[in-house]
Amino acid sequence: MGHACTHDDFGGAPDPQPEHPITAIIAVIAMLAAILLITWARIEVHGTGDLEEALVEPQVQTGVPVLPPKDIKAGEEREVDAAVTSSRFATGLSP
Repeated sequence: MGHACTHDDFGGAPDPQPEHPITAIIAVIAMLAAILLITWARIEVHGTGDLEEALVEPQVQTGVPVLPPKDIKAGEEREVDAAVTSSRFATGLSP
């Protein structure tokens, strides 16, 4: 009768080399630096106004309805957003 090959015939996978602790520490430092750089770039590009608005909630008085925030986009920017959205749906790249 034939013989089926098993893992025992070839031995196990070679043991992976252990990672040096310095390498792990450098990798963690690099990830933290990347997070800080991305955060810094986001603040430089977009500012902090939208973050402050999101974090600070308006004081609600009883019996007074809360109005939605005003649209601060210019008309031209609204047209660009509409064009980008429509082209996304036209090409099938909708979210």
